[in-house]
Amino acid sequence: MTVAAPRATAPEALIEREGRAFAALRPRSAALAARAQAHWLSGVPMHWMDDWGTPFPLSIREARGVTLTDVDGLGYTDFCLGDTGAMFGHSPPALGEALAAQVARGLTCMLPGEQVAAVGEQLAARFGLPFWQMAQTATDANRAALRWARALTGRPRVLVFQGCYHGTVDETLVRLRSGRTVPREGAIGAAFDSAAAAVAVEFNDLPALEAALARGDIAAVIAEPVMTNVGMVLPEPGFHAALRALTRRSGTLLVSDETHTLSSALGGYGARHGLEPDFWVCGKAIAGGLPCAVFGFTDAVQRGMREVLAGRAPGHSGMGTTLAANLLSVAALHAALQTLHTAANYAAMDAAAARLEAGLEGEFRRRGLDWHVSRVGARVEFGFGPAPRNGSESERAMRPRLEHAIHLWLLNRGLLVTPFHNMMLAAPQLGASQVDALLAGIAGCLDELGYREVHA
Repeated sequence: MTVAAPRATAPEALIEREGRAFAALRPRSAALAARAQAHWLSGVPMHWMDDWGTPFPLSIREARGVTLTDVDGLGYTDFCLGDTGAMFGHSPPALGEALAAQVARGLTCMLPGEQVAAVGEQLAARFGLPFWQMAQTATDANRAALRWARALTGRPRVLVFQGCYHGTVDETLVRLRSGRTVPREGAIGAAFDSAAAAVAVEFNDLPALEAALARGDIAAVIAEPVMTNVGMVLPEPGFHAALRALTRRSGTLLVSDETHTLSSALGGYGARHGLEPDFWVCGKAIAGGLPCAVFGFTDAVQRGMREVLAGRAPGHSGMGTTLAANLLSVAALHAALQTLHTAANYAAMDAAAARLEAGLEGEFRRRGLDWHVSRVGARVEFGFGPAPRNGSESERAMRPRLEHAIHLWLLNRGLLVTPFHNMMLAAPQLGASQVDALLAGIAGCLDELGYREVHA
């Protein structure tokens, strides 16, 4: 007698069923979401919070370590971690103590606090660049670095890699389509033609990079050391050395955006791999998740900045915001550099991420899937098919409805991963049992979707 294999569930059917289950389990979140619709666009205070594809947004009561608790009392092991902002875990005690102490002494006064000198020393020691400035977000820091690059070089354009993400910096919102740089699809209310201000080439394509730089009008290349927002695209051997050589040869400044690749190692990807950018940018997790960002730069860049400042006309510089480098942000950054950016934390993160990477690879092998797993320190991601070489390959391989089905299945079982593509982070507090629970959840979802183990 032959026993029929269990029937597979199509992604759309799974999404519909899990959506109903989501709504039934969360009446308080549903009620709060309905109230919020009256006064917030799409019912949320920031529209990205509506990107989860759930019937209504979760309302969170508490976030500690790697655990979120929603207003219905349901708990979640958090592998999203605020899309990197809480990479070191939610509500680190030392950070909370530093913030509470600073709140009692003042929040902002547009003057440097007493910790500023120490924080500058810590940044230089940890990340290897001698001079620094603060901003509130990585977008702000990237925007400032690019403005400085244009001022220093006298050149009008920047170069980005196809599929990049550097926040909401207008000139980086471009795509490479049929060999041409065009404005990014979906951008709202653009102030100017972003394609006139930027050139896009494929990541890992050194001939295209060299040809673009040879035109002599590129002020800066802005790049993540590893592409992380179009899936994960790793640099090929020798790519970064060639990128640095080509930018130096053409007189182009190099901006390294490590907002996501801070997960790589203590000091970031650049410290681990010996990169030598002119600017280094980081936000999100740099101060433990408080709105704060930094950009560092070389002594040569600093000397050029001083010349620009000495020669410019009086008036607004076009850079900076009133609350940047406020007392509270400086206190958070000081505490984070002392207590979160530590070898012990990175060792724990790396171990948990390695366990997750190995477990995912094993699951996919057992099921005969050609899906790939990429890891950058504490950051793990899987994609469909072989590992991509550039952003376009990664985009073509994406399967949004399948991703959504997996994410919603996991969320209903108390496992939270990033709502777009398949990124997971390992915070220092993450235990082996929690990693194994995620692996078991993914395995259960794959079983239901029909991706079952292959038996010889």
